Order: sequence, then C-alpha cells, then structure tokens
Amino acid sequence: MTRSLLLRHLALVGVASLALAGCTNTGEEEEPTTDSAAEGDAGSEESADAGAGSNDGAAQTVREGEGAAGDGCTIDQYGVEPLELEGAKVGFSQSEPDTAAFRAAETESIKSAAEEVGVGEIIVTNANNELPKQISDIQDMLNQGVEFLIVAPVNSDGLDPALDAAKEAGVPVLTIDRKVTNEPCTDYIAFLGSDFYDQGERAADAMNEATGGEGKVAILLGASGNNVTDNRNAGFKDKVEADYPGLEIVAEQTGNFARDEGQTVTEQLLQSNPDITAIYAHNDEMGLGAVTAVKAAGLQPGEDIKIVSIDGTKNAVQGIVDGEINAVIESNPRFGPLAFQTAQKFYDGEAIPEDVIIQDNEYNADNAEENLANAF
Repeated sequence: MTRSLLLRHLALVGVASLALAGCTNTGEEEEPTTDSAAEGDAGSEESADAGAGSNDGAAQTVREGEGAAGDGCTIDQYGVEPLELEGAKVGFSQSEPDTAAFRAAETESIKSAAEEVGVGEIIVTNANNELPKQISDIQDMLNQGVEFLIVAPVNSDGLDPALDAAKEAGVPVLTIDRKVTNEPCTDYIAFLGSDFYDQGERAADAMNEATGGEGKVAILLGASGNNVTDNRNAGFKDKVEADYPGLEIVAEQTGNFARDEGQTVTEQLLQSNPDITAIYAHNDEMGLGAVTAVKAAGLQPGEDIKIVSIDGTKNAVQGIVDGEINAVIESNPRFGPLAFQTAQKFYDGEAIPEDVIIQDNEYNADNAEENLANAF
C-alpha cells in the first residue's frame, strides 16, 4: 500500500477529539537537532492522532467547514516538484524555546509525526524568539538540503528573506501556529492553527461567567508583532464591548507570553490598580505568573481575583482543579500529524485552503479534573 493510500485509509479510523494552540516563553539558545525517522502510520482526514510519549493527549480536529475541497493552493499553482515524504529530508523551524509547555509539545509532535510518516531525516532548529536567528536557521536548513519546511514563525512579519530562499530552492513551506503576512500559495502553502479571535471572544464569555458579569479586568498581553496577540486581544475586547457592559477593562500590559514577566506585570498592576478583580492572560504561562503575584499580594487567585487564560497546559488546568484559575480556552500544540497530513494532500494534488483552522475546546470547573489528561 502506498503512503498516500495508507494515509487515506487511516483517515477512516482516526480518532476524532477536540483540543487546541498558543504561545510561550524565552530560554537558552539551542543547536539544530536531527533525527532519522523510522516508517510508521499517521493522521486522519479530519482528526490528527496526537502521537506518542510526552505528546500524548487529545488530537487536533479541523473545525467543521474548514479545510474543505475547493479553492486553495495546489502543487501546480505553487510550482514545485512532487515529493515522497517517506524518506525525505524535512526541516522544522521552531520559534521559541521548548522550556515552555506549548513549544515542547509542539516540537515533540512534529518529531513523532515525522517518525510515523517515515521521513528519512527531520532537522529541528529553535529561533529562541529571535527573528534574525529564525531566518538564518531556515537558510541553513535549505543549505543542508531539506525538501519540505514546517515553520512556526516568531513574528507575522519579517520572514521574507527565509521564504524567498525557500522559494528559490523550490522547497514548499507550511506555517503553523502563527500566520505570516506574506502571500499564500506564493511564499507559503497554508497556515495551520487556531482562530485566535474566537479564542478571545470565548475568553470573554468565560470571564463574564466567572465574575458574574461585574468586574474590573486587567489584560496580560502576549508578545507584539504577531496575529496571536492581536486577535486574542481584539476578540476579547470586542466581545466585552458588545455583550458585557459590567466588565471594565482597566489596564493592559505586555507579559511577552512568559511566566516571570506575567508575574512581574501583575504585581505592578495590582499596586497601581488595587481595584482589579479579574485578569485575562493571553496564555497560560502569564496566567500562572499572575497566580503567584496574586498570592504574594495576600489575595486568593480564582476567588478574590478571577483568572482566565488560553492554552491548556497541565499546570493551568490543574490550577482550575485547585480553584486558582477559573477557565482556560484550549490551544492545541499537537500539529505534527495534521502538518504531515496536509503535506501529503498537497503532494497528492489536492487544493489546500489558505487557513486550516482547528477546533478548540475549553477547561472550566465542571470538566477540568476529568479532562486533565488531555492537557499538555
């Protein structure tokens, strides 16, 4: 059975479950890693198996109505040669250090799926949240002869030199988690990720529920320069303005998706705005930092100050179980199976939509304990 037929066969028996994608933290610089991948099986048409090991958990599911056949990017439009993924050399450019749970799970998912698909070699680099390094990483992988690239962009803008180099080399690029502003089907095939605006709206719904519709809210913003931060903020604020007049946004400050910065910023905000009763964090890392800061101020997180965040890390979901966090909107980092499934469809001649959006779930006091195993 060919690889293409095998992937399609597995589509009929894939596990369909809900879960989700998000952001992180900084750390030490990492050198590129390479793995020789053994043959295996992966993926399904609508749901991508989460893989093995530390990557266990709920699978990504493409949102209903997304990823359907029709308009999109084909291999002929993109202008590259066909490729057998089995035995190929594939590169993955990670944006941020794996010290954060989201990035660690994302990297492991890519590596596990590469092994299952049977790629010959997977080269993994980490930009450590530095755009110039990501550009250099991608150019270096191209020089090493990678035939397909998966990129988790540091920023939505600025990857032009790397994408231009890939285009010149005839190497297709698939982006995950953050959407770039470049031209789809010219500079990259497609974007795989969450609806970040919807995540923000749902966080507002959860905040309204947690506060009983009344509260003074501080927002811990993610890093600037990417669509994740912009859309998670816009979705939340638009929803509050439209539907929840009792919620007042009294402060916004960036915590750069990092736990330590989330803690520091929360400490400062509580001192300058002692009337704050709720915190919306753009990711779990900052939310966990806020928990620590609230405790240090002599207050009870989850009670005196309500906390809602986005991602779905085990620590944050455990925080709900412990009563210190009120809700978490999931963002599933397990992109590996879906990425290779999409690549196979591309090489099979199927049209890939510009945006392949996954379905995101939610953790709250009613379901956190029973679903803790799905967190990452």
